[in-house]
Amino acid sequence: MDFAKCLTLIDVLCAREFPAAHGRSEHGESGPGYHIAALQTSEGFWDDDGTEWEDTAAQYEADRDGLAERLTERWGPAHRFSLRGTLVRAMDGEDVGEPWAGLSEHVPDLHLWEAADSGRWVALGVSHGGRELPLQLLGVVTDTDPP
Repeated sequence: MDFAKCLTLIDVLCAREFPAAHGRSEHGESGPGYHIAALQTSEGFWDDDGTEWEDTAAQYEADRDGLAERLTERWGPAHRFSLRGTLVRAMDGEDVGEPWAGLSEHVPDLHLWEAADSGRWVALGVSHGGRELPLQLLGVVTDTDPP
């Protein structure tokens, strides 16, 4: 994993304006108040017995942790933020808001910082969309406070 490239992309997203409407971007998706970038994406696991998925998930979490170490040097220790409660609240009909509601559907937890230099929240998480689907290491930049 190219940590320098990921850090540069996070810096770009911290400085970039948010769009007025939800949509795809060259790095993932963006909407009012947020950017979500796929920093790393695996292949799918359609023919896997579960072994490759487990190994890849462990590697993505290690890559997230390695990138988190570098962000911790900038902004201090990360908050570990579980999105499971957010998912339950969204499923119960509460208006949680984006990007948190969407992330809670496939990202179990985040490493989260308040980036003092930009006034935005920066988060890293591993997307687990399903055992057959690709894994993604996501970088999130938002001005919406966590729920």
